Amino acid sequence: MPEQPAAAPLAGIKVVDLSKILAGPYVTMSLADLGADVIKVEHPDGGDPTRGWGPPFNGPDATYYLAANRGKRSVTLDLKSPQGQEAVHRLLATADVVVENFRPGSSLARLFDYKDLSARYPRLVLLHISAFGDHGPLRDEPGYDMIAQASAGLMSLTGEPDGPPVKAGYAMGDLAAALFGLIGVTSALVERERTGRGQYVTTSLYESQLALHINWATGYFATGERPGRLGSGHPSLVPYQAYPAADGHFVIAVGNDALFRRLCAALRHPHWADDPRFTTNRDRVAHRAALNAKLQAVLVDDTVAHWCALLGNEGVPVTPIRHLDEVYDCPQTEALGMVRSVDHPAIGPLRQVAFPVTFRGERPPVRTAPPTLGQHSRDVLAELGYGEAEITHLLDHANPHSHPHSDPRGA
Repeated sequence: MPEQPAAAPLAGIKVVDLSKILAGPYVTMSLADLGADVIKVEHPDGGDPTRGWGPPFNGPDATYYLAANRGKRSVTLDLKSPQGQEAVHRLLATADVVVENFRPGSSLARLFDYKDLSARYPRLVLLHISAFGDHGPLRDEPGYDMIAQASAGLMSLTGEPDGPPVKAGYAMGDLAAALFGLIGVTSALVERERTGRGQYVTTSLYESQLALHINWATGYFATGERPGRLGSGHPSLVPYQAYPAADGHFVIAVGNDALFRRLCAALRHPHWADDPRFTTNRDRVAHRAALNAKLQAVLVDDTVAHWCALLGNEGVPVTPIRHLDEVYDCPQTEALGMVRSVDHPAIGPLRQVAFPVTFRGERPPVRTAPPTLGQHSRDVLAELGYGEAEITHLLDHANPHSHPHSDPRGA
């Protein structure tokens, strides 16, 4: 049987990345993981701001930048200069996708307006990511992940009931927009195969957060009641949260009445399952505080390892709450091949979390390291037809005070 090619379903697709920070770069990194040729266009003076978002740093760049930019080629161009705009248009002439997160109403948003680009490049798929969407009173507002988590409700649902609002540990505003943007781009490419036409795809941090409300939204629509914070608890299932043991916390996830009976039997309190306050999940949700008080009084007397072993053996869904060092040392993580190493020109071996989808059982490879600023400028510009003298002039004109990208730790 012939050897299968590496998993690269988007091989042959060319992407121009005009975005920065996290949402847009995460989309384009994912497209690169899937085999696309992604060219990241950065301003000559410092490039993507996340290069300096540290500590921690690893080599010349912050680890924040390194997390969302592998698999790309970096070219430095000043998009506000005629020369830089001409070079970008040469890129767009042969591109399939362009991703940008220009602020609505900005000069760059006007310069690269989709109506103009679509007339010039009818097969181009353009993804625009914004903070609050293309319409409405907040459309022109800038946004960061924290702003999205606060304004779209996530922080009102996160944290202990008697504590302050808390943001999610991950950048859920940016990452949700990135994942919906990725769905939009790949869907538009499928449509283009059918129609021959490109597409204008938009999403925002705000819209994506609303889409992820799921049961919180439908619960509010049904009752009209403002939901509050439940800590690690679930609004519709009990017991389904973290509990304290003698030496830490662990999670119990009981999704039906049969599992609750197993839990009670394993804890040597089978009578709890016959208590009319706890017999059904509906009862348990109504009497959440009473049941949790009983569980906590028992669980605090032994260790996380003890309870996870005991309950796990009885088929009750349970797990310790792992820290990241434990996650990356976990045999399950290793078995899935989710951590890969790639050579970085300034760092050497660089570990990265791989793409979380496999094709015919094969995970897309981590092909190249996140590029240093302007690492591929000459190669990319040569591919666009510029001669050596033109390239030197263009790069010097874009950044007359050019110098190697320095390590921010030395500033």
